[in-house]
Amino acid sequence: MVKEVKKNVFVSHHHKDDASVDGISRLAAGKGYQLRNSSVRMKPENERRVEEKKVSDRTIARLLRMKMRWASQVIVVIGKETHTRPWVNWEIQAAHQLGKPIIGVYENGLTGNVTLPENLEKYATSIVSWRGEAIINALEGKISFQEPDGTERDNVQGGNVVC
Repeated sequence: MVKEVKKNVFVSHHHKDDASVDGISRLAAGKGYQLRNSSVRMKPENERRVEEKKVSDRTIARLLRMKMRWASQVIVVIGKETHTRPWVNWEIQAAHQLGKPIIGVYENGLTGNVTLPENLEKYATSIVSWRGEAIINALEGKISFQEPDGTERDNVQGGNVVC
């Protein structure tokens, strides 16, 4: 019997991409990995409170840092709109400052040129396609930079690497 590998991760994502967070967990589970995700998944009423500024940015940042500290790695779900999300960019910066490896994963079905969040361009350890094996290799520290279709792409500037 193969032993399940557990990984504590923080998944940075645009809340419209919640289904992709679940999808990454399923892909990893299919390869014998259990992802324990500490990221924030807001209910609609809480999302509305944040948008209405009823929760301060300082409070949100404190909560995100606290949840991120627990994780050993940060996964960034890369969708079509991810680069426009200020909190995703902030989370990537915070992960870098905390010394976390940062793995970008393109959403399933993305094609062509995808604009990456600015800080992912600066600090990514790996950027991989929507394939279980590619995600697992990145979680295990194999550095890889791919396009959404899995072909190789140029490396980004690079970030925190697990030795």
